[in-house]
Amino acid sequence: MMVRSLVLIASAVVLALSGCASTSPEWSSSSDTRRDPRAANAPRVDLSKQSVSSIMAPSNDLWIQIRQGFALPELDSPLVEQQTQWLVKRPDYVNRSMARSSRYLFYIVEEVNRRNMPTEIALLPFVESAFNPEAKSTAKAMGIWQFMPRTGQDFKLTQNVFRDERRDVLQSTNAALDYLQRLYKQFGDWQLALAAYNWGEGNVAKAIKRNQALRKPTNYQSLTMPRETREYVPKLMAYKNIVQNPAAYNIVLPELENHPYFVAIDVTRDIDVDVAAQLAEMSLEDFRNLNPAFNKPVILAATDQQMLLPFARAELFQMNLASYTKPLSSWTALKVTKSETPEQLATRLALNPETIRDVNNIPRGMRIRAGSTVLIPRPPGKDSDIPQYLAEHGQLKLDKAAPPKPKTSKPPQASTATKSTPKSTVSSQTGSTQQKSPSTNSAKSAKNGTSSGSGASASVKAAP
Repeated sequence: MMVRSLVLIASAVVLALSGCASTSPEWSSSSDTRRDPRAANAPRVDLSKQSVSSIMAPSNDLWIQIRQGFALPELDSPLVEQQTQWLVKRPDYVNRSMARSSRYLFYIVEEVNRRNMPTEIALLPFVESAFNPEAKSTAKAMGIWQFMPRTGQDFKLTQNVFRDERRDVLQSTNAALDYLQRLYKQFGDWQLALAAYNWGEGNVAKAIKRNQALRKPTNYQSLTMPRETREYVPKLMAYKNIVQNPAAYNIVLPELENHPYFVAIDVTRDIDVDVAAQLAEMSLEDFRNLNPAFNKPVILAATDQQMLLPFARAELFQMNLASYTKPLSSWTALKVTKSETPEQLATRLALNPETIRDVNNIPRGMRIRAGSTVLIPRPPGKDSDIPQYLAEHGQLKLDKAAPPKPKTSKPPQASTATKSTPKSTVSSQTGSTQQKSPSTNSAKSAKNGTSSGSGASASVKAAP
């Protein structure tokens, strides 16, 4: 098992930060930040005292580490070979998903090993999302582990206007492994646990009871289940076959070094996403690939947030931040006290309505409901960060705006004038534009109800 200290969840970034911004003399926050225990499963490294380049691992090849941990029983089913051949005939698809996995696999494998789970579990995001962190199913499952909204709430994954932790690499991985361990404890069998992850534990339990009543076997292959779940474990075993012996399938796996790909840096002052990428000397695309949970163009300090950076870029970020003299963030937020359109809000605050509409993803013809949290440009001279109560609980609710009143030559009569009532309501949890990723099929996934296992949802199975 790999040494825990190799998971480089780095630094409270005590980074010699004086003079990092002209309006922010220190990288510190007056907010009452709280350490999230889920992000503390591994020791933290202080970049001001330690060098990430000195980290060593038992092997320089992560694939070796993965193979050594394979422990799932073989599945004697023709579906395994069918799924393997499906992948072999699509080398470009396999190569793209393998390349994406290189950012996340070390952390996932380390967590799987820490929990003494079979390392085949680390390959499950290939089946769920092809390791696409922006993957979104038609039923709103999100991230590399494809969490449904309700299951994400059950596992304390924040979903608000500023971030969706179902897409967060660290938080969603820990939640998924928690869920899988719970399912294994319930069923005592990894194949049944995987079926329950896909179909729901309630459905698997009912299928087992039906077979027991008929005095039939209750193993994975004997249960009556939907086609999606029937093929779920074979798909995972197909990826295992390729990782186990890629040469046999004429596939070349990408080189994966057996050390952390990223470090996690604490955010202790609000910072714009593009500023963070600039300081790390990364493209916005590369930065977002590691930080897909942020819904807005700003990362908030008030909720103990972290940003992930490739460990070589973390040192650049440290150096560039120390000499940065401009404001770190150009955004703030407010809670709307009355229902109004973006144009009305913009007029009241002397702002551009298109800016409000674009950054908050408000469609035309919609009105912001009272109590919503709205991101707006930070006024000149304002240096305070977005407060914790908005950062933790901010939601954006939209109503369909009332149609304009028809023009009339007669003045309206006070006794008959009434306010029109909106006929429809739209609710936006994140207020951000979510990308739907293509999938090889629109199959069903039951990660939407961890207690009942009912009400399956379409899940992204492959993202080219």
